[in-house]
Amino acid sequence: MNDAVTTAGPGASTDPRGDESADVIVVGAGPGGSTTAAYLAMHGLDVLLLEKGTFPRDKVCGDGLTPRAVRELIHLGVPTEGWVRNKGLRIVGGGHRLQLDWPDVAEFPPYGMVRRRAVLDETLARFAAARGARLLERTNVTAAIRADGANGPITGVLAKVMDERGRATGATRTFRAPVVVAADGNSSRISLAMGREKREDRPMGVAVRTYYESPSRTDDDYLESWLELWVPADPHADPASLRDPATKKILLPGYGWLFGTGDGMTNIGLGMLDTSPAFGTVDYKDVLRRWVATMPAQWTCSDDTRTAPIRGAALPMAFNRQPLYADGLLLVGDAGGMVNPFNGEGIDYAMESGRIAAEIIAQALARGDAAHRERVLASYQRVMKAELGGYFTLGRGFAQLIGHPEVMRLAVKYGLPLTPLMRVLLKVMANLGEPRGGRFDDRLLQVLSRIAPSA
Repeated sequence: MNDAVTTAGPGASTDPRGDESADVIVVGAGPGGSTTAAYLAMHGLDVLLLEKGTFPRDKVCGDGLTPRAVRELIHLGVPTEGWVRNKGLRIVGGGHRLQLDWPDVAEFPPYGMVRRRAVLDETLARFAAARGARLLERTNVTAAIRADGANGPITGVLAKVMDERGRATGATRTFRAPVVVAADGNSSRISLAMGREKREDRPMGVAVRTYYESPSRTDDDYLESWLELWVPADPHADPASLRDPATKKILLPGYGWLFGTGDGMTNIGLGMLDTSPAFGTVDYKDVLRRWVATMPAQWTCSDDTRTAPIRGAALPMAFNRQPLYADGLLLVGDAGGMVNPFNGEGIDYAMESGRIAAEIIAQALARGDAAHRERVLASYQRVMKAELGGYFTLGRGFAQLIGHPEVMRLAVKYGLPLTPLMRVLLKVMANLGEPRGGRFDDRLLQVLSRIAPSA
């Protein structure tokens, strides 16, 4: 058997070639990868968790955890005592401020959380290591090793060893396993190495965020979302056609958020979908600065109190990279485009897909022959499509609708005053309906998700 290396841009065991080996390799120690590794280790499997960075390391994110994400933390058994909790979502737009509690349903806890990604990711990675996963930091996977030539199944990965500053040392390492999990985010180099390109027929979002010292906002009991970003017009930069002559303001594209982190800081950011006419044509960081400049002085959000650079990231949505399993490689989280098109949320789906992937891998590796093992692994795509495919299809339609500015303005103007309607929409957009039975709105969401095509 001949191995081929396909390039995309201390182990406890070795194989006869001297390479480090395991039952499963997980590439990327974000929420999806660490969750996968933790469950695999608890199933008694030897798992390598490879992370290119060094903890603690930051990721661009709103840091908000809805009850769906909290449920996954409870499933996994991660201690969350002392974490910042929130009661629901506050929505600002069209002259309205609407405060909605998280739905009271049996399937999900009645609270959300806020946890900085720099802390959350390290917590989950260390949790996986404590359960038996072999966590290797500063290990940057750059290539896939494939059996039987360039088109064969994956049998391992090659990685560069990085120094503490994130620079390649020149040393490389080889790891081998019969199953590899891609949890390396939107760019997913290992997926590209295996020929998994992104689908262009799926929505894509972009988000930028930073942190401000804001004692008056840091202990907010609600996540806050702004559906409209009105700012004073710049006579030199803003076209006259965009200005409201009555207020001398313009409406910036996108939506904004303020999430108090409980440590004197507030995470402030904004997002935009590629269905918006302004996508890719504006300076998102400048939009964030202009919006923040309109905030009340008592919030103390300014360049003087900003504690981190404004950073951006892409949000891959609705299974935008497929197949989710083929040739020994499973995709979890952002690597498989598992961001919710309704609200840009991804942590919960990363952890959920990691839990499901680990269960299927454990079942597959318990089979006695390759054919049965492959049949079980191939079920991963079917299971994930059954869990989320119809819902993501509904979200794709939603993303297309709100990409039209006139539709969004009408929705804000006439929808926000209707509190009962907004409660239902919160349940739908955060995917917090009861999966079986429940109220009328729960059953309606179940039916719509079932009949929507899961492509």
